Amino acid sequence: MKVCMIGTGYVGLVSGTCFAEIGHDVVCVDNDVKKIEILNSGKIPIYEPGLLTMVHKNVQAGRLRFTTSIADGVRESLFIFIAVGTPPKENGEPDLSSVEKVASEIGEAMDEYKVVVEKSTVPVQTGKWIRTIVERFNKKKIEFDVASNPEFLREGSAIQDFLYPDRIVLGVESEKARDLLLELYKPIDAPKIITDLASAELIKHASNSFLAMKISFINALSIICERSGADIIKVAEGIGLDKRIGRDFLNAGVGFGGFCFPKDLKAFIGISEKLGYDFRLLREVERINEEQMHRVVKKLEDLLWNLRDKRIGILGLSFKPNTDDMRFAPSITIINDLKKEGALVRAYDPVAMEKAKLVMPDIEYCNDPYLVAENADGIILVTEWDEFKKLDLRKLKEKMRQPVFLDGRNVFEPEEMKKIGFIYAGIGR
Repeated sequence: MKVCMIGTGYVGLVSGTCFAEIGHDVVCVDNDVKKIEILNSGKIPIYEPGLLTMVHKNVQAGRLRFTTSIADGVRESLFIFIAVGTPPKENGEPDLSSVEKVASEIGEAMDEYKVVVEKSTVPVQTGKWIRTIVERFNKKKIEFDVASNPEFLREGSAIQDFLYPDRIVLGVESEKARDLLLELYKPIDAPKIITDLASAELIKHASNSFLAMKISFINALSIICERSGADIIKVAEGIGLDKRIGRDFLNAGVGFGGFCFPKDLKAFIGISEKLGYDFRLLREVERINEEQMHRVVKKLEDLLWNLRDKRIGILGLSFKPNTDDMRFAPSITIINDLKKEGALVRAYDPVAMEKAKLVMPDIEYCNDPYLVAENADGIILVTEWDEFKKLDLRKLKEKMRQPVFLDGRNVFEPEEMKKIGFIYAGIGR
């Protein structure tokens, strides 16, 4: 089946490549000429494990190609996926101007029946607007359907999530669109949930908001653990073994980041307001998360007394391991707080430093973790990369001026760290 994927960000590039991987003929479109040039040169503009190899494989097989022409992609394809960015505006609402522009170009280019599919995360009732815009620019009055197919890809494991998902959600307007989408996804063995458009749109925001709530809950609980002498790791294990709750997303840390959780949480609060409901529970989830990042710097200050002129090392910059994504990364808030206190910051990340330099050009970047530790008064582990779990901790300690280690992801065991000679603190331990 022929697929046009409009947008080659994390969602669009992974989804388009995976559709090709399961046997479909895919053209990925982007109006960013530089991005398309990178893709056509055999490289990719993002870091995602396994993606580059899969792109090469499917380009060579003739199932995947890249272009800047929406019109060509639309005319050649039956399925038109909209996977463009919906960044937050100042008020937290998603900016849907790119979705609108793409919808108008789809309408202009259509010459036969198409299934226009929302893949971008959008507010409920966006599908109605997509239909309206496509109809306005569809001068030939070609028949089409609008569908919603929200993505549930986690950066760092996006290929696995696409090919082996928990579920595939298909919000449709007609039996024709339903049958075509079921045929498109037939090679993937997963439950297919068929809904109306509005329900499919809500499922994505509701899912991410619920997961954000679990993270904020365990982070709030970590404060109670610290003040009572309990261990958040054991508490989370005890909670998580309850099948009604589950262990996933119950890891206390420095707070969640990335493009999805913070953006979708704020957007869902705004959506609820527009529908006449003040979702105060989600406001508190947002507040706890923001506060958790600031608490990390306060914890370090408690260990060092003063932060002014102290050399502080940061291990990990991306919002999570196995990605170079710096959008809403907790490291940004933590480093900005450190700088406000007068600390001298140096940092290392296995893959995200080039993107981090665009956001934070005025800190020192090091080529390995041990250079970060050189004469450092303290280290904060922010992102739990596997590389950090294999550190020679004695070598790290020897290079430090003061052996203060704040483990923002509870990677190490407190007693072991103290035996080595670190002044150690975790989260909720």
